[in-house]
Amino acid sequence: MPNTGTGWPWATFAANVGGTALLAYFATRLQERLPPSTYRRPFVGTGVCGALTTFSTLQIEAIRLARHGHTGLAAAYFVATVVVGFAVMLVVTKLVRRARLR
Repeated sequence: MPNTGTGWPWATFAANVGGTALLAYFATRLQERLPPSTYRRPFVGTGVCGALTTFSTLQIEAIRLARHGHTGLAAAYFVATVVVGFAVMLVVTKLVRRARLR
């Protein structure tokens, strides 16, 4: 899904939202459901999910959109990524905690 700088960067959007969902799942699960470990959280959070998500690419694509005259789309892309990311984080965290109660 290459980005030409004139349309919505779906690949980065999907990677960031998916990475946020994974990070929320693993962070909640590792923090609340498994015994503490010094290695699991940094490996999964910083290593795996940090490699999947990319804030720098989000910035570059928003700047590219703005430079091509799509300032509104750039702002919408940036805001949507952050808002959807937070929403996904809240939903996944609640689902993991709900599963714990059962």
